[in-house]
Amino acid sequence: MVELTPSVFQIGPQYTEIKWSEQVSDSLLIKRLSLEKSLLKDLGNEIDDLRVAYQSIVVKWKNQFPEDQFQKLIKTTSTQRATLSDTVWKIPVCYGGQFGKDLLNLASEKKMSEEEIVQLHSQANYRIFFYGFLPGFMYLSGLDPILSTPRKSIPDRSIPSGSVAIGGDQTGVYPLESPGGWHIIGRSPIPFFTPSSIPPVWGKAGDLIQFNPISESEYERLKRNPKHPEQV
Repeated sequence: MVELTPSVFQIGPQYTEIKWSEQVSDSLLIKRLSLEKSLLKDLGNEIDDLRVAYQSIVVKWKNQFPEDQFQKLIKTTSTQRATLSDTVWKIPVCYGGQFGKDLLNLASEKKMSEEEIVQLHSQANYRIFFYGFLPGFMYLSGLDPILSTPRKSIPDRSIPSGSVAIGGDQTGVYPLESPGGWHIIGRSPIPFFTPSSIPPVWGKAGDLIQFNPISESEYERLKRNPKHPEQV
């Protein structure tokens, strides 16, 4: 049994932050998912809202912080309560050209060819850690450090939905049209957020993502009949 050892910070009477100091990894995600499950199972009636990030959970309590119950839960929760998904989603992406306006500049900055950037980006497996920023925006781990690139100093005013981008040491997909400061390297023709569906997203925390390069003609074909990505 592997015990969880996060730091706990009380932010007023109704907010508690639980934070891990270790690096982002699959083992950290298991710990966070384990504690999420325990909180919802054992203290769900006390919780008004729960927000997660790579290395933290913030809980808003309905009333005052149930300290005794919470401390007991922290001490007894183990990683046996959670396992990572073996689901792999294959995301079609048309890289470069009209769909990836920053790919050429990124390749030049890295002293690589566009093809080398695409190969590095598409050969990795990315793990969904959580959703945030925009409805359906997946925060992913797994970007090759070679591709890590500082965000733009001046964000773009409008980034099309489906745009695949790199920002800092992360990569992601803009599910909706939005301003943004990440470098756009391609675009996917599939939907990433469908409000009328339950749930409105097809992936969950712990799932794996693979980006699959496609041609412009294939992009247009898939765009005419959008559907969820394939599971590998």
